[in-house]
Amino acid sequence: MLNSVQLNLMIGPIIPLTPPQAVMEALAEVEVQTQDVGQSGFKLVFSIDKQSPLQILFLLTGGMPLLFMRVVIAVTVNGVTSVLIDGVITKNDIAPGDKGSNSTLTIWGKDLTVLMDQSTWSGFPYPAMPAEARVELILLKYALFGIIPVVIPSVLLFIPLPIDQIPSQQGTDLEYVRYLAEQAGYVFYIDPGPLPGASKAYWGPQVKVGLPQPALSSDLDAYTNVESLHFSFNQEQNKIPLVYVSNFETGISFVIPMPPITPLNPPLGLIPPLPTNLLPPDLSPFRDDLSKRPIPQAIMMGLAEAAQNAEAVTCDGSLDVTRYGGVLKARQLVGVRGAGPAFDGLYYAKNVTHKIKRGEYKQDFTLTRNGLVSTVPTVNL
Repeated sequence: MLNSVQLNLMIGPIIPLTPPQAVMEALAEVEVQTQDVGQSGFKLVFSIDKQSPLQILFLLTGGMPLLFMRVVIAVTVNGVTSVLIDGVITKNDIAPGDKGSNSTLTIWGKDLTVLMDQSTWSGFPYPAMPAEARVELILLKYALFGIIPVVIPSVLLFIPLPIDQIPSQQGTDLEYVRYLAEQAGYVFYIDPGPLPGASKAYWGPQVKVGLPQPALSSDLDAYTNVESLHFSFNQEQNKIPLVYVSNFETGISFVIPMPPITPLNPPLGLIPPLPTNLLPPDLSPFRDDLSKRPIPQAIMMGLAEAAQNAEAVTCDGSLDVTRYGGVLKARQLVGVRGAGPAFDGLYYAKNVTHKIKRGEYKQDFTLTRNGLVSTVPTVNL
């Protein structure tokens, strides 16, 4: 690797360990895809000969995926270690070499949420337990893998009485936890780190605030640290969710339009996109079942939908980590400069793809925000 970048790879069942030197020497390529709320994944490419221990291991498993074989990938850039992913192997392929060349072994995997999607627990009861307690109880099953629950209580803290209702799980752990997050207007994901072997399982509102990462600079001569930036503005995406609330005592119903701006989702652009469902008026609710739900729950679901619809500005780009001076991380803010007054300013890093080879570490990324023109005069360098 480059002098300022060091790759750390650990493989093993339950507790991953540093592989033998022969395995590290055979490693040719690493790719990690980090999604902000979805399932992240990785790919490892090995160049192996006929006597390689990886070749023998592949034959012993019959070419089947190494179930529950855990993989942790971390990088150290300028003395700062970042865990890119903590996951398990789900698929592997081998392509034999031609004319004496080495074979290529490719291993795919996903983050630890794949362990939560292995078996169905439909019908498992949770008497007198709010959604937050159910999520914490489910996540306790995976403490062996270093998963620490981070559960944010929702505004709708509803504890069902066992004589009236006993909630029961539907589907796998992952399906049920995501279902409970959707009902509260929340998101769920597993964030690896800060140390290898540890992860945070976050169940709570999507947060788009915090200390921004170093700015991405374009067309600024010696200060340029990105290879490409491409911006787009999708005016048709912004639709204000409408929540219908009924008063059963008076029989009067009224509509509440959900604003996309909240303390956890502040305006990152001064000029927001105009809603496309109000001109001409479109009074259809964004979900048909909201009128049957408690008002706080319906509002939280509407706010979450509004925040997603308002992300009309998108930036796709790529960078060289050694030129950037660090690792760009998803789920955090980052500044952009040198792109012009319409697109400079702060963005939310929605997803990042890490591509690592010997002597090279590059990243592809997608940034989003909810308007044109920066809301801040300067960004962090």
